[in-house]
Amino acid sequence: MDSLREARPPLHPQGEERRIHVVAAVLRDTEGRVLLAQRTAGRDLAGLWEFPGGKIEPGETPEAALVRELREELGIAAVIGAVVACVDMTYPGKRITLDVREVSFTGQPRGLEGQALAWVALCDLHDYPMPPADLPVVQALLAP
Repeated sequence: MDSLREARPPLHPQGEERRIHVVAAVLRDTEGRVLLAQRTAGRDLAGLWEFPGGKIEPGETPEAALVRELREELGIAAVIGAVVACVDMTYPGKRITLDVREVSFTGQPRGLEGQALAWVALCDLHDYPMPPADLPVVQALLAP
């Protein structure tokens, strides 16, 4: 047993990037504005604005993860739609894949984890500081 344990590489050897798959939603109101959530204090990139969502748990599909995250974070029931963008981004010590979908929903979004929310017109998205991985999503939303 000990020889087998020694032969296995560690999950994240020093210097190797962690790989994280994140899903996020483009939620639109009746005026066509999109919902942004502000990252709370104590998290990486705190204070920046992002499209709501979160990490995929082991064994979860991206769609199931997004439905779960939106229920937990915003208290809404979501129906997952088309892909908006899929972004690969490297941050210090980790590599993020951000999978962003159009989402229809029922309920009134609320910041259940203490996060501020803002409904933002597409033309105003550049006024909100965002993590680098979210910027290609903004470009995709603004493309003709």
